[in-house]
Amino acid sequence: MMNTYVAAFLNKLSVEKNYSEHTLLNYGLDLGEFFVFFGNDDVKAVDYPALRRFLAHLRAKNLRPRSVARKLSALRSFFKYLQREGVVAKNPAALLQTPKLDKTLPHFLTEQDAVRLMEAPSQNKPSDLRDKAIFETLYSAGIRVSELVGMSVPDVDLISNVIKVAGKGKKERLVPIGEKASTAIQAYLKTQPPGAGAVFLNKSAGRLSARSVRNIINKHIASQAMAQKVHPHMLRHSFATHMLDHGADLRCVQELLGHVNLSTTQIYTHLTTDRLRHVYAKAHPRAS
Repeated sequence: MMNTYVAAFLNKLSVEKNYSEHTLLNYGLDLGEFFVFFGNDDVKAVDYPALRRFLAHLRAKNLRPRSVARKLSALRSFFKYLQREGVVAKNPAALLQTPKLDKTLPHFLTEQDAVRLMEAPSQNKPSDLRDKAIFETLYSAGIRVSELVGMSVPDVDLISNVIKVAGKGKKERLVPIGEKASTAIQAYLKTQPPGAGAVFLNKSAGRLSARSVRNIINKHIASQAMAQKVHPHMLRHSFATHMLDHGADLRCVQELLGHVNLSTTQIYTHLTTDRLRHVYAKAHPRAS
């Protein structure tokens, strides 16, 4: 019974809400974990005390607050769906308190390290041309790695220097790219086999995966002997931080990143403020 309701719930999120496959997978796993803990697949038997016991179980596992919050969000949404469908009379998860989330500032590259990474793929061979195009696109457009690997050749307009990407909720947006990224993409596309659908291909001429992009970055970071660990999303953080450092409007950066809420973008203002404070403390004669 439980599996039928979960399947219908996930299908609704996919069709009507355009949730990503990654989110749907996590929601399915989170709901499955709860019902294994509950020991009963009758959704009508779930009450608030049972959910409280599950919350205590999660806290005993020392999970990160963000992971606990996601699991509670899945349960809250699931039972809200069941209530709307008339399966349960009320949502037993409605009163669950979401744990307080720590505000962690995103890590980003310095402008010098970003340049080093862009120039790391230095050989004129197809794999290096591809890697350079990947790095330039991630940093120039500030897109997510999922948006990068989802790009198809018709999504790239190298005349107007604009790319079309499908963001969260499969919402499409147009994002400008710089000349260096445009040139890198153009050089790489010339190496592609005829009729290639995806922009970025693996060795088997299939669409590159997000995991492969992480491995590519790790390879070039090692070749440059850079001390810090770099992941694809760090280029997105670097894009936003460097844009704001150079005077870009916050709402413009929000639009470029594809953020629904301005508050999501505002975390980058904390980064720039911290840097300004550090510079002030070092430079002003009466700062201390």
